[in-house]
Amino acid sequence: MTYHAARTDGTSDTLVLTFHGTGGDETQFHGAAQAFLPGAHVVSPRGDVSEMGANRFFSRTGEGVYDMEDLARRTEAMAEFIAAERARTGAARVIGMGYSNGANILASVVFVRPELVDWLVLMHPLIPWVPDPQPGLAEHRVLITAGERDPICPAPMTQALADWFAAQMADVTVAWHPGGHEIPQSEVQAVRDFLV
Repeated sequence: MTYHAARTDGTSDTLVLTFHGTGGDETQFHGAAQAFLPGAHVVSPRGDVSEMGANRFFSRTGEGVYDMEDLARRTEAMAEFIAAERARTGAARVIGMGYSNGANILASVVFVRPELVDWLVLMHPLIPWVPDPQPGLAEHRVLITAGERDPICPAPMTQALADWFAAQMADVTVAWHPGGHEIPQSEVQAVRDFLV
């Protein structure tokens, strides 16, 4: 599976993959990843699903209601893409950073292929199901960022996801801000602190 993607080849053994939110594109976080980790390889795919012209990584039937068959297919395709980019760059460490819909496809990949990504930054994820246990996530570093009043990603569901990662023995940090689905400067700083 191939995606239209922005690629910046670096000089280190780290690969950062960024995944945009609904309506974003490959440029949404590409520059931020370069700024946070100079010298890293950065690859940012564009979601290949169009929802009334807005780019997404998988289909949904309503707000927070996912087409689970489509998600399974696109999770497999994204896993193949990540594996190919990891092999292409020869990266020893892979960091995935996703926002909203991008966080959801990234999480869905590591639920089934945890060996592909070592560190996770999940900004405002919404996982409306309980994933199967995944012992392969033990010792993975995970940052979840969220708004306490996010109308799209309710705080209890975010906390449930964090608790699930902790139960898999991942090293989980949750950074809350008092707002909603936006990304304030405090959240950007939390991501920067986690990465560097």
